[in-house]
Amino acid sequence: MLTTNPFDDDHLHEECGIFGVSGTDGEAAALVALGLHALQHRGQEAAGVTSFDGREFHTHRAMGHVAGNFDRDDVIRALTGTVACGHVRYSTTGETALRNIQPLYADLASGGFAIAHNGNISNATRLRRELVRRGSIFQSTSDTEVIIHLVATSNYRTLLDKFIDALKRVEGAYSLIVMTPEGMIACRDPLGIRPLVMGRLGDAIIFASETVALDVVGATFERAIDPGELVIVQDSEVRSIRPFPEVPARPCIFEYVYFSRPDSITDDRSVYSVRKAIGAQLAIESPVEVDLVIPVPDSGTPAAIGYAQESGIPFELGIIRSHYVGRTFIQPGDKVRHLGVKLKHNANRALIRGKRIVLIDDSIVRGTTSLKIVQMMREAGAAEVHMRIASPPTRHSCFYGVDTPERAKLLAAQLDVGGMTDFIHADSLAFISIDGLYKALGQSKRSETQPSHCDACFTGDYPTTLTDQDECETVDQFAMLAERVI
Repeated sequence: MLTTNPFDDDHLHEECGIFGVSGTDGEAAALVALGLHALQHRGQEAAGVTSFDGREFHTHRAMGHVAGNFDRDDVIRALTGTVACGHVRYSTTGETALRNIQPLYADLASGGFAIAHNGNISNATRLRRELVRRGSIFQSTSDTEVIIHLVATSNYRTLLDKFIDALKRVEGAYSLIVMTPEGMIACRDPLGIRPLVMGRLGDAIIFASETVALDVVGATFERAIDPGELVIVQDSEVRSIRPFPEVPARPCIFEYVYFSRPDSITDDRSVYSVRKAIGAQLAIESPVEVDLVIPVPDSGTPAAIGYAQESGIPFELGIIRSHYVGRTFIQPGDKVRHLGVKLKHNANRALIRGKRIVLIDDSIVRGTTSLKIVQMMREAGAAEVHMRIASPPTRHSCFYGVDTPERAKLLAAQLDVGGMTDFIHADSLAFISIDGLYKALGQSKRSETQPSHCDACFTGDYPTTLTDQDECETVDQFAMLAERVI
């Protein structure tokens, strides 16, 4: 299999998307499927929906996109009930396999328990070892299953108390939607790293990773779930509890740069408007004398518009994207395989030939994508090819639910900007500064003592402990020491 999109394989991959509805007139699963369509950009590996009809839980999970798996009448008809939740997945913890597709389900002493999770538990490996020693038998390799076992083995009496007890033992990032016979629970980790919002559709309560999913199903946005908040829906009653000590929130800043759809609203800010502001700030910080501003589609487009408007340089579509090609294309030979990358993106040669251009992209991860883009522009006849990046250099891995390469494979962790410029064969390269990114969010600069967002992929300032990662590094250090001794 060949990935035909040369720009998708080198981005930070979206984490996951979750959607839940409680209190519909029996079409809960259909609404969840629609909501997951709107969140498809957050995970394209697999999708699942679980419903509850008052007596039984029903689940359908499948590899691939929502379309093709949940647009069949027989699938939706089998998912009966007035309560349902769903999940689209890009694996960050656990293998890509049917057993890891969420929502995960278990029969507990209190009854059925289904859970959909966006994020990553950074002490899941240690907790899993402890649970296995105590007799737990795991059915998946997903970190989400750790929460189920913690609930099942908790000594508290009520299910809600067991759930809270479980959450107090986990580290990292999570937005969760949980279904039980007693009702639905939605919650965010105390730092609010991963997003979650609430809306209404008639008498139904809806939870989603992004506001765009509310728009698609015709729901009205009510508010974001606060960091550390649990919202419990039982029949028509909605109540909120906050069982964790309050700490300054640190939502993921990359939601603005890349993950969220541009038509979503995050923390009362239009994602599209923020991305344009990032582009404008980038033009202020890193101007360049060129003829055209060209976005790397599609994630670079809003920032490129902002760059063009601020700089006064014309914005043009120098790379044309085909929306009618799948992600994979089978070809036997290297020559045809190389040509396959043009199926989805192609240079607009008539526009580019002889022009000095600046390409606007959201990030550089391994650098292989940027190299391909620069090469494509030069082959199309560009006189000069400059790149401007709408985020600071990505120098650190994410451990909160974003699939980033290990640090040794991050280009910015290995090279300075000059070295990166040479690597991608650009005439110049510049990134927005970390303070400039915060300015685009309406702040004067990044606070060194109390930053308002999680920006660890840029700064290395991780807002939580990283138990599994620290233990892994310790083991690696011991292994290296042992090799030296031997």
